[in-house]
Amino acid sequence: MHQQFFTVEARLAGQRGRVGVIHTPHGDIRTPAFIAVGTQATVKAVLPETMKLLGAQAILANAYHLYLQPGPDIVDAAGGLGAFMNWPGPTFTDSGGFQVMSLGVGFKKVLAMDTTRVQTDDIIAEGKERLAHVDDDGVTFRSHLDGSRHRFTPEVSIGIQHQLGADIIFAFDELTTLVNTRGYQERSVQRTHEWAVRCLAEHRRLRAKRSHKPSQALFGVVQGAQYEDLRRHAARGLAGLGFDGFGIGGALEKQNLATIVGWVTDELPEDKPRHLLGISEPDDLFAAVAAGADTFDCVSPSRVARNAAVYSATGRYNITGSRYRRDFSPIDGECDCYTCAHYTRAYIHHLFKAKEILASTLCTIHNERFVVRLVESIRAAILAGEFDELREHVVGRYYG
Repeated sequence: MHQQFFTVEARLAGQRGRVGVIHTPHGDIRTPAFIAVGTQATVKAVLPETMKLLGAQAILANAYHLYLQPGPDIVDAAGGLGAFMNWPGPTFTDSGGFQVMSLGVGFKKVLAMDTTRVQTDDIIAEGKERLAHVDDDGVTFRSHLDGSRHRFTPEVSIGIQHQLGADIIFAFDELTTLVNTRGYQERSVQRTHEWAVRCLAEHRRLRAKRSHKPSQALFGVVQGAQYEDLRRHAARGLAGLGFDGFGIGGALEKQNLATIVGWVTDELPEDKPRHLLGISEPDDLFAAVAAGADTFDCVSPSRVARNAAVYSATGRYNITGSRYRRDFSPIDGECDCYTCAHYTRAYIHHLFKAKEILASTLCTIHNERFVVRLVESIRAAILAGEFDELREHVVGRYYG
């Protein structure tokens, strides 16, 4: 990887946050940055061209889903993920670890993160059967699509991601939950470290073999749940291995997010980017940036949009509410997105009531732009020395 993969341009006074640029073969990512999620090589309901227009800098797709359908060989033959989906900018793929685990124990969207539950290592959704089994070498799982049997190891995950061809890829890790026992968390951190070493070796082997392809950056993933010693130990263990950047993954209690991210960033090298997996709420974004995270991804803006939930400067609301039936103002009068410039709450309310597909498109455009614009404003505020003032203003209005 080129020595100047990541450049730090400014720092947040008195805190761990910073502004920088990640340099990839398909363009620069100005950080902090929100990375839109296009699980199946598409941000649901929205054209790639539209994502570019609303300011998205990069798209993250899912290795597990693209492995099952259409297959990484097809994406490779198309010229890689960006060419396949007609996205000209930088791309990420995650390792598939989260989906193997969460879908494997019957949780469609999120894993068990309720700390009030009794600790157990046999976590499975009610009424579901276990489709994934972890061992020290990898994970055996059955497809959630057709029940077919598959095996992911660190080498398999890296091989899939090399075929998918994203600019930034992630090491295969084991995801635990907040209700796993301390003993299991310890074993899992060790297992994830051993898998990280294997991922690096396979990445280097394939990179030499595929030297005609654009270079890919490999990020190691820090686990350790809510335990400070495990998080710090995991981060220190990965820091010296030669990764191009780092993912901060696993179980994060919302109220402890900044603390946990801070533990991790304290132990990681300053000259490499850190990606926080799976956040997009305004207060979480401010907390994560202050704690030293550079990029984030989350499916939430597009997912809630398809269920009629939209963001505004004064909070999130559901546009199918009866009060919006005759409301001819935009979703958010302060938003500069295409949807808010051209469509009213009344019209979008009508689209949802009529079950029209356009409803999802218009709301997804708005929600993605809302989060992208918020992170853009955080970046500008750090550069202007106004981060704390912006945080107080935005969070106070959104949750007030």
